[in-house]
Amino acid sequence: MAQTVPADRVDIAVLIPCYNEESAIAAVVAGFRDALPRSRIYVYDNNSRDNTAAIGRAAGAIVRHERLQGKGHVVARMFADIEADVYILVDGDNTYDAPAAPELVDHLLENRLDLVNAARNGTHERPGHRFGNDLFNRITGWVFGSSFEDMLSGYKVLSRRFVKSFPALATGFEIETELIVHALRLRMPVAELPSSYGRRAEGSASKLRTGPDGLRILWAIFRLVKGERPLAFFTGVFALLAAFAITLGASVVATFVETGLVPRLPTAVLSTGLMVLAFLSLAAGFILDTVTRGRTEMKRLHYLSLHAPGEGSCKNSRSMDFK
Repeated sequence: MAQTVPADRVDIAVLIPCYNEESAIAAVVAGFRDALPRSRIYVYDNNSRDNTAAIGRAAGAIVRHERLQGKGHVVARMFADIEADVYILVDGDNTYDAPAAPELVDHLLENRLDLVNAARNGTHERPGHRFGNDLFNRITGWVFGSSFEDMLSGYKVLSRRFVKSFPALATGFEIETELIVHALRLRMPVAELPSSYGRRAEGSASKLRTGPDGLRILWAIFRLVKGERPLAFFTGVFALLAAFAITLGASVVATFVETGLVPRLPTAVLSTGLMVLAFLSLAAGFILDTVTRGRTEMKRLHYLSLHAPGEGSCKNSRSMDFK
């Protein structure tokens, strides 16, 4: 068995997606520089209209730009560009606890995990955000078997094999949900540790819109259920359509049994059509389940082809990155 590489010999990249965070980004960069002095810190500016990029560069970060608007686009670009052994993904609003980073990294390496989620331990979330987070945690836990208490946390430590096997299809804040579901579907070893959560810096405003972004996250969960659990999804559709068909057709069948006549022909046709659609949905569920299993097997094989956390090192990472 390969020996685990000590944390001080592991190539760590801190990835900070940013949009209009000039009041906070310097403190974020400084915090992670102090906590992990050997790490490389990247600020990816997402069309900021303020001095986020300039301040981040002055603070010592490697600054790059992503023109496609949305956190999901930024994360996809970061994951594609950066080579490292361990990745720390954190928001640039200075609400997350940078000094906790070494503990999170050590936990990932010592336990050979692919994801360590930093659960926010604080009372500074808006009530709407807190309610939505709790709701989405419950839905995801019920559908995918998640035990995470704060899956929408913007502070995560990830292994190389997680990052390089992650398809990154989301475009906005639903990226957090996609990250968690990716780990759950590939049965990756994961953990969640509490981490303090502070107030935003003065002048920094949340980019998360409770209503619209909440609906986008809910829609993302719906799509993930349909795409990753098609048999369960289409069985549900089958049950719903079959229930409607039986409700509509019960009286028609009863009348036919008593009189031998079908006086409500439109209702009979509608009931029959709904039942046909129900069984088509069930058949689609079985077919898509087979396709999804094959796709998941391919993703897991690719995931397993990458080195585990702490095994070896990303030798070419520094030569591939540039300021």
